[in-house]
Amino acid sequence: MTRAPLPVVLAGARGHGRWHLANLRRLTAEGLVRLVGVCDLAPLTGAELDGLGTPEQSDDLDALLARTGAEAAVVCTPIHTHAELGLTAAARGVHLLLEKPPTPSLTEFGRLSQGVAAAGVACQVGFQSLGSDAVAAVRRTIADGVIGAVRGIGAAGAWVREESYWRRARWGGLRTLDGRDVVDGVLTNPLAHAVATALRIDGADRADDVTGIDLELYRVNDIDADDTSCARIRTAGGGRIVTAVTLAAEKPGEPYVVVHGEEGRVTFWYKADLVVLERHGRPPETTRYGRTDLLANLVAHLRDGTPLIVPLERTGAFTRLVEAVRTAPDPVRLPPGAWHTEPGETGPRRVVPGIDDLTAAGARDLALYSELGVPWAVAPR
Repeated sequence: MTRAPLPVVLAGARGHGRWHLANLRRLTAEGLVRLVGVCDLAPLTGAELDGLGTPEQSDDLDALLARTGAEAAVVCTPIHTHAELGLTAAARGVHLLLEKPPTPSLTEFGRLSQGVAAAGVACQVGFQSLGSDAVAAVRRTIADGVIGAVRGIGAAGAWVREESYWRRARWGGLRTLDGRDVVDGVLTNPLAHAVATALRIDGADRADDVTGIDLELYRVNDIDADDTSCARIRTAGGGRIVTAVTLAAEKPGEPYVVVHGEEGRVTFWYKADLVVLERHGRPPETTRYGRTDLLANLVAHLRDGTPLIVPLERTGAFTRLVEAVRTAPDPVRLPPGAWHTEPGETGPRRVVPGIDDLTAAGARDLALYSELGVPWAVAPR
């Protein structure tokens, strides 16, 4: 029996919201969803809505949900509005696909969790990397003892962002805005998947799974938040996760998570769904996996009871990292001699020489920048 497409409202249709528009267009063509509303400060044009019909448009999410009868809302708005808009949808009995990070603080996370539970709605968080079939495959590899006892998990990301990136929105690169927490730093937003993926592979993705966090936050751009940072997370199961990331790379790189075992290692290039298994005395084995879209998974959950891939409660450990970043001292500004400016595609960008190798070394050696002999690095407090 053919089922009617799930009626969906998109809140936040520009910036990263354009990715969601394209995804909604694809899922609409497959008959899974129907876009019934768009909530944005400025209405979308007909060209932007091509293939999506004529959804109602408004800058008032609550009123839009009431008028359209939407069953689900995709919330892709500024970080500091996630909890408020998520609770607005939940109060209407509307299920959620909420962009990461879910909230900018543990307090907001708790408030949102309580509201979602009280309303009895589903809330999926948009860590798309966790939809990869490779995550379960890597966990099976570990559980089967293929690489021996795990010594720790590293994650690295070296991305290039021009100075204009931080001016993409009023909240870009801020720790707070108008007295509200934002926490738009490299660890918590653009390369948040590195942390969340490592936590899921470790099996330590709930808030109580984290026992300690060491942070080193740095910046070279004229922002309040961090653009070059590292973190060590200790988990209740005795695990160690070290993430080293930057947006001031020498050249663009693909982020990855690497699990170090006594008898080998397994590396997951999470944007490409690619896994490389390396064992002593054997040639590397490379496997590419499929991926489940998180909105499609939410539809399957609501229609057939399929388990959510990224339910809100399983982002609690990541939110513990967000809270640590939020409450940490302001990022250390690297001295002028530690970085330089280069021309980018559309404008200047700031580069930290050697940072690409440093992020890789952090993931390889499970070490913070200050432990790698970097002259500009300051040991965590």
